[in-house]
Amino acid sequence: MDLTLKVIDGTGAVKAQASNSDEVFLVFMDAYQPGDQVVVEASEPGHIVLSLDDAMAPTPVYLGGAAYALAVPFDIKRAPYSPRSFTGKRHRLHVRKARPEEVAQRRNLALNPWDDHANQTLYPHAHANVETRGESQFFARNAIDGEKANDDHGHWPFTSWGINKDPQAALTVEFGRPVKVNEIVLYLRADFPHDAWWEKASVTLSSGATHTFSLIKTGAAQAFQIPEQTVEWVRLHDLIKADDPSPYPALTQIEVFGRD
Repeated sequence: MDLTLKVIDGTGAVKAQASNSDEVFLVFMDAYQPGDQVVVEASEPGHIVLSLDDAMAPTPVYLGGAAYALAVPFDIKRAPYSPRSFTGKRHRLHVRKARPEEVAQRRNLALNPWDDHANQTLYPHAHANVETRGESQFFARNAIDGEKANDDHGHWPFTSWGINKDPQAALTVEFGRPVKVNEIVLYLRADFPHDAWWEKASVTLSSGATHTFSLIKTGAAQAFQIPEQTVEWVRLHDLIKADDPSPYPALTQIEVFGRD
């Protein structure tokens, strides 16, 4: 797999670039400016391990197209990211082709800290029919970024998917290819008493199956085994709020375990 890493500006001009087969490092020796993007390109779709900033852990993801670009976040769009990320004048980017044993192992398939609204090629990808006030600290992508600290709310690391008090809220995680799944894990936001919680939640899979889970008031992982099935997406919906004075239930993280 031929791989390329780039930093480009708002006009598409290349500020830094590196290419190689199967593994690439790019060191960008300058401060990012508004409009800059960090880009990964590949000669073919496939599994990669990606680190677009050294403050964020390398993560196995699936590149379903020729390229993926992340706009470097500024201002309020930085809320979901560590304050150490994308700062300073020395940046190390890294991508490599995933090893066969990494692809084959059972893992959380719903993990992608690089996801954002504009993403159409890097999986998993999360999107929702509602996000609280359209604010980045409540975006759907926060539910698959791997951050599980949940006894507060707001900026990193306490980001979450906020439903804006909408009982019809639904969140979908797309995998970009068929995968086999057999377990769903939910981390509810648990900034009690500010937060409420859901006593029931349903998950529908692209296979056609729907499973309904009973939830409790806790910030701990709530794990649910399901019959193994091949799917391309899962949708969390029919979130039944518990009888609690707070109007603010929210989701810190969803994990979907299985294998390719």
